[in-house]
Amino acid sequence: MLRVDGETLVAGSETIDLREIEHLVFIAVGKCAVETSLVAEEVLGDRIARGVVLDVKTRPASAPPSSRLKTFCGTHPLPSDENLRAAEAIVQTLARLTERDLVIFVISGGGSTLLFLPQDKTDRSEIDIFKALTNAGATIQEMNVVRKHLSLARGGYLAKYAYPARVISLVFSDVPGNDISSIASGPTIKDATTIEDAEKALAKFNVFKFAAKLTETPKEDKYFARVTNILAVSNVRALRAMCVAAEKLGFRAEIRGSELTGEASEAGRTIAETLHAAPAKSVLLWGGETTVTVRGTGSGGRNLELVASALRFIRAGEEILSLASDGRDHGPFAGAICDTITKKAIADAGVDPEQFLANNDTYGLFEKIGNYLTTGDTGSNVSDLVIALKT
Repeated sequence: MLRVDGETLVAGSETIDLREIEHLVFIAVGKCAVETSLVAEEVLGDRIARGVVLDVKTRPASAPPSSRLKTFCGTHPLPSDENLRAAEAIVQTLARLTERDLVIFVISGGGSTLLFLPQDKTDRSEIDIFKALTNAGATIQEMNVVRKHLSLARGGYLAKYAYPARVISLVFSDVPGNDISSIASGPTIKDATTIEDAEKALAKFNVFKFAAKLTETPKEDKYFARVTNILAVSNVRALRAMCVAAEKLGFRAEIRGSELTGEASEAGRTIAETLHAAPAKSVLLWGGETTVTVRGTGSGGRNLELVASALRFIRAGEEILSLASDGRDHGPFAGAICDTITKKAIADAGVDPEQFLANNDTYGLFEKIGNYLTTGDTGSNVSDLVIALKT
């Protein structure tokens, strides 16, 4: 996706003569920022004049030091002062560029939270808004319509700050449908939404009780005339690789969908019922991002809820695994496994999974019975992945 051939930079289908570039600036934001920055330095070397790496992990500071790149570790899923300082550093790094300069962005999931830059730098109402929208079951698209209008670093603002430089933005999708204007709230893409759209989303979920100053996103065409946004990676690549691996193990593999959405508990039931009808030695795969409407006081993520729901319907010889590709399903577990072994563990523990589901406490359920997955931060983020297997 990104390589140098002599004095020519190749990014997707774009080619740029590096002899015509005065300064090359590199900006990576999101859960893939550290890994992609290391690759970018291998490819571009000392051609990089300066840049910023903004990741969500606790380990970016341990990455190989670079005199060219400033590395920040922001918080996720809620923004913080560290996120604000990092967003400001990105804006400063993009200042005073000219038409002879080139900016390469790598944008990945988690970028919305990281690019926290409210008009009033003392305003923290976005935290309450995010919590309310999440608990109400808002989709990532609805959430990001609002977040675009809460920050001066989303919704095309980074492209505006880079103007008039040439911009190449490599986008790693964690959004069902791969709408690049929604991924990380589209910091390098001309935004088609307005403050009114954000207000409608807030009204839909009755979130107006939290005071927040909305800002309009840049609409002038000139800021985007020299910007190329490239979808670099999506969950389809992961799903295809999983198909190959399953077939090597003697299974018939099929991708059933890369845009899984809806309530996680309903998705768990649907996937289990779909698996019932599949022939033996089948692997069915899904990618996407479901939602959880929070009605209880427990904790847990989309994947844990999907698996806990599927437990009610799973049969002998069937197994369902759901996990967050970034390694964190709203907590330290990446996901969990649903099969008859898990059902036995529940019976042995004498717990009622329905009570945990009703309280949205799927983390508590799997913490008690085991059968959860822990991967640590993966350095990747291509939405959630679901494997349904029949032996």
